[in-house]
Amino acid sequence: MKRVAITGGAGFIGSHLAEELARRDYYVIILDDLSTGRMENIEELLKKDKIEFIQGSVTELPLLEKLFQSVDYVFHQAAIPSVPRSIENPQVSHETNITGTLNVLLAAKDNGVKKVVYASSAAVYGDTPTLPKREDMTPNPKSPYAVTKLAGEYYCRVFQEVYGLATVCLRYFNVYGQRQDPNSQYATVIPKFITRVSEGNPPIIFGDGEQSRDFTFVKDVVEANILAAESNASGVFNIGREENVTINRLAELIISLIGNDVQPIHGEPRPGDIRHSLADISRARAIGYEPQYSLDSGLRETIRRLTSAS
Repeated sequence: MKRVAITGGAGFIGSHLAEELARRDYYVIILDDLSTGRMENIEELLKKDKIEFIQGSVTELPLLEKLFQSVDYVFHQAAIPSVPRSIENPQVSHETNITGTLNVLLAAKDNGVKKVVYASSAAVYGDTPTLPKREDMTPNPKSPYAVTKLAGEYYCRVFQEVYGLATVCLRYFNVYGQRQDPNSQYATVIPKFITRVSEGNPPIIFGDGEQSRDFTFVKDVVEANILAAESNASGVFNIGREENVTINRLAELIISLIGNDVQPIHGEPRPGDIRHSLADISRARAIGYEPQYSLDSGLRETIRRLTSAS
């Protein structure tokens, strides 16, 4: 039985990944400091065999050294995940996202881990006008968060080249789905829109709403992580749907699916936000990745889950 460790495994993406790996008969070790992760995300999972939870941080190198003993793969999901939060407090983002990633790589190297799969972000591309975004484009980060994710990618590459530690970096494009916290001040657009519209309130759009995003359902992201670990893949891969939609159109879709008669209202643009985002997923397709969820089907499942949980 293969053993895996998931940093940030009680978080939004990490908990879905833990669930699927356990279903596929991996022994799963979840590490989370519960700063953004939540025990309710993994409570049911912990009732099963082959699941272990450790409360702790990726900033604790001795803990990681102990945790990664006899581990085959490390899925490094732990991060302070918000652009606005990184702008407000860049030092905290740096400590978790850069120092934490270095610690994960050091502990993985020292324990002979077969591969580290690192959660990066499309934010590293910044506002470069060329669409779609390709992995060979020059990064242009526009926020401390984006800088931390790019630094993590560089550390992964160096640890592979210098120490022989296999690494894969997945640049996520606007992941959404069940277990995103709609009540956080840093919540992403989809859970916020769903919650507000479900309650009969208008969704709030920052700026003119013509900015566009490539929204990716969490179950597709989970599949990409497992493919990255189990294949011979290394390097950087975009994980998206290769289809973008404006925020105005997103609001229309959510209002239509929920059925409440509300109209969006517009606020000031947010600093650090990019204008357009669209993934070229040719490299990921070469290792077997193919998104299974359309925006419509992903939104329907997310709305059903979010509204039934509220």
